[in-house]
Amino acid sequence: MKLTLKIWRQKNAADEGRMVSYEIDDVSPDMSFLEMLDVLNERLILDGEDPVAFDHDCREGICGMCSLVIDGTPHGPEKATTTCQLHMRKFKDGDVITIEPWRARAFPVVKDLVVDRSAFDRIIQAGGYVSAPTGSAPEAAAIPVPKEDANKAFDAATCIGCGACVAACPNASAMLFTAAKITHLGLLPQGQPERYDRVVKMVDQMDAEGFGGCTNTGECTAVCPKGIPFETISRLNADLLKASRG
Repeated sequence: MKLTLKIWRQKNAADEGRMVSYEIDDVSPDMSFLEMLDVLNERLILDGEDPVAFDHDCREGICGMCSLVIDGTPHGPEKATTTCQLHMRKFKDGDVITIEPWRARAFPVVKDLVVDRSAFDRIIQAGGYVSAPTGSAPEAAAIPVPKEDANKAFDAATCIGCGACVAACPNASAMLFTAAKITHLGLLPQGQPERYDRVVKMVDQMDAEGFGGCTNTGECTAVCPKGIPFETISRLNADLLKASRG
């Protein structure tokens, strides 16, 4: 395939940035989207130009690093996937593809398509853990957990912290991410002692980072590559209400 790529280029956080067009030939439908960018960067390096900076790591859909808005949609047109798992067969010869970074005040651009998502780390540091020393791992099934709670906790724990929910939200809210981290601990026995302190601290930190408020538009769940359900936000709100009532 022959494609035209319109890519956001920005030297650093202080640079205004701009869209730059590149023509790329011989794109195999079997390439992943990131492999296609690798081919472009190889050409740019050979031409003596600065390669396009973009985040990536495992390329297996589990690390959450590949953060690109492709044709206006976080992670691209394929539903419930990450950018590294998006293949070029989703596009056709002659397509014009627009590639941008996550757009959120709490995710400042570092360079080109790379953004600083350390705000997520600080939300976790505010309370997304169990602080009581538990010793070595207990034997399996030593602590009874209802099957329904275990399933919901597991579903929430699949969040990879990619930030697509923030990028898709018109308010740049981090509620789905924060709710997932609160839910997977709040449903398990080990997370109960700090359950209500945890939700207050993590929501306070989320607000301090500059994320917008949630207005229940549902755009976050529509693009989440791990399918985190919208009800996790309801669970966060319920815990926050109980915490506020003492």
